[in-house]
Amino acid sequence: MTASRTPRSQELIDLIARFAKEDGDHKTAIPGVSVHRRSGTGTKSCGSYKPSLALIAQGAKQVVLGDDIYRYGGADYLLTSIDLPVTTQIVEASEEKPYLSVTFGIDTTRIAGLLDRAGVQTGAPAPGARGMAVSSVTPDLEDAAIRLLRLLDRPDDIPALLPLIEQEIIYRLLTGPQSGRLRQMAVTESQSHQISRACVWLKEHYALPLKIEDLASRVSMSVSSLHHHFKAITAMSPMQYQKQLRLQEARRLMLEDMLDAGSAGHQVGYESQSQFSREYARQFGEPPLRDVGRVRRSLMDRLTGGMEALSEG
Repeated sequence: MTASRTPRSQELIDLIARFAKEDGDHKTAIPGVSVHRRSGTGTKSCGSYKPSLALIAQGAKQVVLGDDIYRYGGADYLLTSIDLPVTTQIVEASEEKPYLSVTFGIDTTRIAGLLDRAGVQTGAPAPGARGMAVSSVTPDLEDAAIRLLRLLDRPDDIPALLPLIEQEIIYRLLTGPQSGRLRQMAVTESQSHQISRACVWLKEHYALPLKIEDLASRVSMSVSSLHHHFKAITAMSPMQYQKQLRLQEARRLMLEDMLDAGSAGHQVGYESQSQFSREYARQFGEPPLRDVGRVRRSLMDRLTGGMEALSEG
């Protein structure tokens, strides 16, 4: 959804545009805070979202989690409460109005601390709720985000003011429509917390054979409970989650480390090259060699275009 632009939302656009002058993902001097810019809609990309708040100031993005599709745009935010492998695509952007967003990493220990200190009354935790949700940005949340980005112009103020503004952002989320989901992130005995531990283990050991009984034991759940709550929260089974992690890492190894398909598949845990190729094609739409070749050609075309633009003055 896209709301009418206010002076406050225009300031957020201007701040992000100033700190993200070129297309790409840009880390800032504030730990856990990054700004993002795209000047056009692009192909789908894969990655992993950590617990975070992603606020779009301009443009729109689509995130696919399992079979779920989340589309959010200017004046919306995406709250991610658990590590999730996703497919993303910018769906609204142009040179005149680029896609602009800011992402804040969420420290779950800060949530628990604020709940204890402030006695915040939140919505009831929703067992098995998805680990991702889209909501509209409130004026108070937008104002806190703006003040956080303003700190980048006053680095000497960051140590003193950053903890206060981060606390306010968490407070605004805790008093908003996603309060129950946020509370789940902090309650150590919740199913969300147990599934989060399972996700962390899978991310660290994705190349190993997966034994569901062992994973369930590690997070103190029964096998049936693990299956039920894992799918409810992540929109996929533990096996599907592991498969996405493997395929994403294999793609990265081929694109960045220049590994061939056989070596990449073997390194992420596949014993059968044919199985790797089949599952890769289902995930990315093309077999490994064709997909990687297309991405490399696209990157080369962009680099070449950039060089031509520079040479034209």
